Amino acid sequence: MLDIQINRTTAPKQKPTPGSALGFGHIFTDHMFLMSYTEGQGWHDPRIEPFSNLSLSPATMVFHYGQAMFEGMKAYRAPDGRALLFRPDMNAKRANVSNKRLCIPRLPEEDFLQAVKAIVKVEEGWIPSDPGTSLYIRPFIIATDAFLGVAPSKTYLFIIILSPVGAYYASGMSPVGIWIEDEYVRAVRGGMGFIKTGGNYACSLIAQVKAHDAGYSQVLWLDGIERKYIEEVGAMNIFFIINGVLVTPELNGSILPGVTRDSVIKMCASWGIPVQERRISVEELLEAQRSDALEEVFGTGTAAVISPVGRLRYQDHVMTISTGETGPLSQKLYDSLTAIQWGQIEDSFGWTVEVK
Repeated sequence: MLDIQINRTTAPKQKPTPGSALGFGHIFTDHMFLMSYTEGQGWHDPRIEPFSNLSLSPATMVFHYGQAMFEGMKAYRAPDGRALLFRPDMNAKRANVSNKRLCIPRLPEEDFLQAVKAIVKVEEGWIPSDPGTSLYIRPFIIATDAFLGVAPSKTYLFIIILSPVGAYYASGMSPVGIWIEDEYVRAVRGGMGFIKTGGNYACSLIAQVKAHDAGYSQVLWLDGIERKYIEEVGAMNIFFIINGVLVTPELNGSILPGVTRDSVIKMCASWGIPVQERRISVEELLEAQRSDALEEVFGTGTAAVISPVGRLRYQDHVMTISTGETGPLSQKLYDSLTAIQWGQIEDSFGWTVEVK
């Protein structure tokens, strides 16, 4: 059990008022959680302090060698006023998968969960209550040794910051256009594609710019070896309904095991919808679209929850998915998942955790 010291701000910020346009990731709450790691001492000094800038040496290793992991979670305001987390145990476990790959010391999962609950409890008044809003939670760990040399750091900082947010996409549940990237690759097996680290996102920026310039919202990556199998979207896992079967790329070491991805698979299985986790080639998608077998496409992720896809582009082929509108399963999944997350219906899966 962490002995968390709390130092509350003497200059609280004005909280957004109901109905405010929150956007995503622009507004930050009054406080942040921090905990230090020192080799030989372990994790120590858990504390909640006023949100402020960090003071770090220009030689700090994270700036030069990218030894950093992060997670993404949300807290939701239930109709009865409770603060709810969604499957936080999965984030705690995935954080340590990232830590292991990056040679960052293991963070006990019970400490991760206690820290998240503690900072959310302190900032509970920042959880918005407007439909579709939530409090985004960003836990992350950075290497803090001031040393220019390629080696694991001996000191680290675990930080959690919070941001009240609206919809990830300004279009909300309107279908987005996805660019299937055929020049650059994001990850290969044995690399870092299965973990949450900044390098995965830095390498995706150039293709993201290409996609935006062409009028597409996100990039869908192909495998890094054969360049023909679907992997994931930059900020989401991806699903296809082909001839009534829900299909998603199998976890192969270069795809992030998303919390929402897992939730969708379990929810659809409970509804009796056949689900396949397997390799899917871009040629299979093209053939399915030509034969009208491709019924729906959607992405899944903590930020957007469910993001319907209305258009896929691959080289000279532009695939309009069905009518280009949000499909019935995409809408049902969004409605059902968000109703559980916001405590609006019974959580028969036991996924929500109340912050007390």
